[in-house]
Amino acid sequence: MVEKEKEIAISKSLKISQAQQYMLLSVLGASAALGVAISLVSTFTRQISFNAKAIAEEDQAINNYSIVLRDVGICKSPKNGKTYTDEELKNCNPDSIEVDEITGSLRERILRELAANKALNSVPVRVSSNCIADKETGKTYTYKELNEIYNDAADSEALRSASQLIRSCSALRVIPDALPSSQNEEALLASLNQLFNVSGWEPEAISPTGTVFQSEVIPGLNDISVNFSIEADLATTTKILSNIERSIREFDINSAAIEWNGATGLKLQASASAYFMDEATIQDSQKTVSGGNS
Repeated sequence: MVEKEKEIAISKSLKISQAQQYMLLSVLGASAALGVAISLVSTFTRQISFNAKAIAEEDQAINNYSIVLRDVGICKSPKNGKTYTDEELKNCNPDSIEVDEITGSLRERILRELAANKALNSVPVRVSSNCIADKETGKTYTYKELNEIYNDAADSEALRSASQLIRSCSALRVIPDALPSSQNEEALLASLNQLFNVSGWEPEAISPTGTVFQSEVIPGLNDISVNFSIEADLATTTKILSNIERSIREFDINSAAIEWNGATGLKLQASASAYFMDEATIQDSQKTVSGGNS
């Protein structure tokens, strides 16, 4: 009887031990599953966060790119008013866009306001044969005539030619003459030589110093020095200096030495500064998107 009771007790003890083992295994299994689930959730959360950041930066880049295209007037404004679609960019042709289609853009303001500026158009510039409207009289195109040619353009090729004509023969031509986008010492000396020629005097010596300084006040503005000498009578010297002062291209005389040369002549040796701007470009930027908190 006692032995039978012992057997029953041992059997119960074994069953309890097995149940504990099953319970422990179940807890371990559940813990492992929970750990894997937490790890997967953390991984998926980081991936979703990274993808969201990457998409947000991509959208910002597309938006910035669209702003540049729209504000400059390279393409017509996007239909949704914000960003261009791939189809709109594919069909974008700057030479086929009329001014009325890019209202508010830099290009529209230049063509409507700057190119038609009467004061700038009054500046006497040497024009090419393409800018002569009447070959017999030598009369050049007025901006009104150039604008009519642009508006009457029937296709993209005619529009491109009309746009080039405006850039070459209107007040737009004066802008790069007044402030070039490159050092170009040959053009600088040619400009100064032309001022001497229209003053009725042939220069004896003009030379660039080769020295260029960057402005500390205006970013991108550069100062290039040039030396010249004048040996003429008082009236001619005064006329030359007056024409230099009235020139569309700025010449600032930094130093000058004047000597009498005979009874009525003057000898002037001077150093002057002319200016040019760095070429305007669109700077590309890169941004790295990481999966961390940075």
